Amino acid sequence: MRDQAEELRIRMLKSQNKLGRSIAVVSGKGGVGKSNFSMNFTTTLSSIGKKVVLIDMDLGMGNIHILLGKSVPTNLKDYLVGDKTIEEVMFDGPENLQYISGGSGLSGVIEWTEDMFRRLIEAFEYLQQNYDYIVFDMGAGATSQTLDLLVSVDDIIVITTAEPTSITDAYSMMKFIYYKDPDKNFFLLCNRAFTEEEGTETTARLKLAMAKFLSKEIVVLGSLPEDSVVRKSVKEQVPFSILYPNAEITRKLKNVVSRFSDFELEEESVPKQNKFISRLKSIFSGRV
Repeated sequence: MRDQAEELRIRMLKSQNKLGRSIAVVSGKGGVGKSNFSMNFTTTLSSIGKKVVLIDMDLGMGNIHILLGKSVPTNLKDYLVGDKTIEEVMFDGPENLQYISGGSGLSGVIEWTEDMFRRLIEAFEYLQQNYDYIVFDMGAGATSQTLDLLVSVDDIIVITTAEPTSITDAYSMMKFIYYKDPDKNFFLLCNRAFTEEEGTETTARLKLAMAKFLSKEIVVLGSLPEDSVVRKSVKEQVPFSILYPNAEITRKLKNVVSRFSDFELEEESVPKQNKFISRLKSIFSGRV
C-alpha cells in the first residue's frame, strides 16, 4: 500500500508540473518586431517537441495568421461571443504549432462582458491541460483587460530595440507589472540589433535599471540581429526560422529558445499552484 500511495503522490506532482505555462510577449511600443518574434519563437519551441499554442490577443487587429499567409474563417472573437468552440478557432501552424487568430479589421473590436471573461478562463484552463506552453502575443499599448492578463501569466517576455524610446517604454511596462506582482518572471530580448554589442548594451542597461531602482533581477535572453531575411520571410509569409534555417538570426533564436527552456526546467522542478487561472478569476470577478 505504501508503494501505491507513493506512486499516486508522484503522479499528482507530475500532473501539477504538466500544467502548461502561460507566457505573454510584450513590447512597450509598436514596430519592434514583437509578433514576428512570437511566431518564430513558438515555431522553434514546437520544433523541439513542445506542445505550443500561440494566441493573438490583438483582437480585431491581429496579424499572426497574416504572417503565416493564412485566411482563417474563425478567430478568438467567435469563441468569446459563443459562436464557436475553442477547438473550432484553433488552426495548425508550422512544426505542429497551434494558433488562434485575433482577427483583422476594426470591426473585430469588441466590448468585454462577464460571459466573455468566463469563456476566456474556461479556454485557458483547457489549454493548460493540453499544452506545454500558452503564448500570448499581446497588442501594442495596453488596455485594462490586457493588463489584467499580463499580471496573471507566469512569464513575461519583453521585446525592445536599441532605440531610446523603446528602452524607456520597455522599462515602464516592466515597472508597472512589477508593482502588481514583484515575483513575476521577466525575460528580456533586444530585437533588430545592428551589432551584437548594441544588443548586449541595450539589455544590460535595462537589467541594471531593474536591479537598481526596483531590486528586481530579470533574465536576459540575448539579442536578435537586424537581418534582411526577416523582411523576405514576411513577404513570403513563412517564419524565417523555417525559410532560412541556416541564417544567423535563426541560429541566435535557437540560443534564445534554449536559454528560455533551461530556465523553465528549473521552474518545473518544484510543483506550483495554478496561479495563472486563480489570478484571472480573482481579477475578472472584481471587474465585472
